[in-house]
Amino acid sequence: MTTYPAALARALRTNPGRPFVTFIDEGTGERIELSLTTYANWIAKASGLLVDEYGLERGQKIRIDLPPHWLGTIFVGAALNIGLVLTEGGADVVVLGPEAVAPVPGAVTLACSLLPLGVRFREGVPAGVHDVGEEIWGQPDAFTPWDPPQRDDVATSWDNATQETALAAAARFPTDGSRLLSEANPASPPGFASICIPLMTNGSLVLVTGADPERLEAIAASELVTDRFPAQVSRSARDHPSRL
Repeated sequence: MTTYPAALARALRTNPGRPFVTFIDEGTGERIELSLTTYANWIAKASGLLVDEYGLERGQKIRIDLPPHWLGTIFVGAALNIGLVLTEGGADVVVLGPEAVAPVPGAVTLACSLLPLGVRFREGVPAGVHDVGEEIWGQPDAFTPWDPPQRDDVATSWDNATQETALAAAARFPTDGSRLLSEANPASPPGFASICIPLMTNGSLVLVTGADPERLEAIAASELVTDRFPAQVSRSARDHPSRL
């Protein structure tokens, strides 16, 4: 698959009910599990919010300033779904967490409360900021981009990976059907691949934050983890382009 929407559509045809993202926050006690179908519904809602409500277009830039969180995986997926470029610098749209909620000059500014179930801020948000928890629920559970991303569209500005090369790299992960444990932020360069790998290898992501080493090992056992992120792609996988 050479674009994110194509890869997601294929995964939904083959195994839509499998767990896809499990998020565990040891600080708050939150645990949320999204099946692939539920994840795709959230992707559709976030895509509709960005395109239909705020007029974002393929090729524009998005900065996701969230800590490791399941909503980060949603906005990464939505960005790829509509052909936005993930960046750490200046952007056309910025997604903020609750720590620093203020409008970003020149950008559509969205804010996530990071409360359980993605609900809105209890005290509201400042003028010029859009509350994701208030506005995303009204979006449809299906989304078809009118200008879908192409295989050579840039997906990440930090390494100029295209849709095709980002997904191809993820497909080289040596384990199919893995349960992948990660503490890396999927909305950052070090963690970006952690959400692409499960999509391309019929796997799932267990995203953990706030766990000490002992607790992390206990989580790995209870969640039936099979692989850790980051992990080296094996030479055999690199040498077999038919895996892509």
